[in-house]
Amino acid sequence: MLLDPYMRKINYLRISVTDRCNLRCRYCMPEKGLPLTPHEEILTYEEILRIVRIFSSEGISKVRLTGGEPLVRRGIVDFVSWLSEIDEIKDLSLTTNGMLLKDFACDLKRAGLKRVNISLDTLIKEKFNRITRRNGYEQVWEGIREALKVNLTPIKINMVAIRGLNDDEIESFARLTFTLPLTVRYIEYMPSGHGEEWGEGEILTIPRIKNRLEKIGQLIPIPPDQWDGPARRFRLDGAIGEIGLIGPVSDHFCAHCNRLRLTPDGKIRTCLFSDEEIDVKQFLRNGGSDEDLRKQLLMALKTKPERHHINTHQFKKCQRNMSAIGG
Repeated sequence: MLLDPYMRKINYLRISVTDRCNLRCRYCMPEKGLPLTPHEEILTYEEILRIVRIFSSEGISKVRLTGGEPLVRRGIVDFVSWLSEIDEIKDLSLTTNGMLLKDFACDLKRAGLKRVNISLDTLIKEKFNRITRRNGYEQVWEGIREALKVNLTPIKINMVAIRGLNDDEIESFARLTFTLPLTVRYIEYMPSGHGEEWGEGEILTIPRIKNRLEKIGQLIPIPPDQWDGPARRFRLDGAIGEIGLIGPVSDHFCAHCNRLRLTPDGKIRTCLFSDEEIDVKQFLRNGGSDEDLRKQLLMALKTKPERHHINTHQFKKCQRNMSAIGG
């Protein structure tokens, strides 16, 4: 069992396999994109697999692949297949913007992927184009339908709720759960990324979202399962899908944090909002032993902070963009 200094059990590793993305979401990055990590600095799949095997032998049992957009990296299906062969990994999932999901869903399922999270902030095509600076709304929905068809479930739709941008669609997203077996998750807008400047006034808090949802119908609490993250789970009375509420700003869940992050260039981050990193790539590429890597994992655990400091005078926006962290 992996325990951090605050006696939290750490069993979850989020892996960003690339910092490249095929969208340019306004709250994440500038329209022209960001400087990319040179190809030779990105961990190879073989290097990531070695890290996962060592970490899983110490207690990591849940892995999520992220980016950037993980489906833009060549060979991702084979990589999923290799990960699925690691016995200690009991939950293997992927977060995607959905643009390429239609073409990959079936192969990913066959390779051993359990489920997907899909980032989607609007149900209006024109607004999608404005937010992402790309056309592709129909492609995302084709991907969602294909994921449902091949049973990459539960499918979670992640909506970042931003006042003045998509807060008029809170109820529309919730109503999807009456007709589709989706989990719609509302996530408070966080100060991450290098897109348009974050403002506290743009946060639509989870308590306010919950209050609006309760006007649609009764929210029935759902007990958490072993793979649940920070979302509080509900079902609207009569719905076939679920609602998830994630409040990292108004009600931080740091006391129950169970995760580490691996960046595309081989750094371990113990908190999304801490710029302290442990470089494991140097050990991988300089003849380091498995024991060296295990020691780096334990060292990283010792640096895990008790909590983030959003909305306090101690807060500093992280220097890396979300696409290079594995958000």
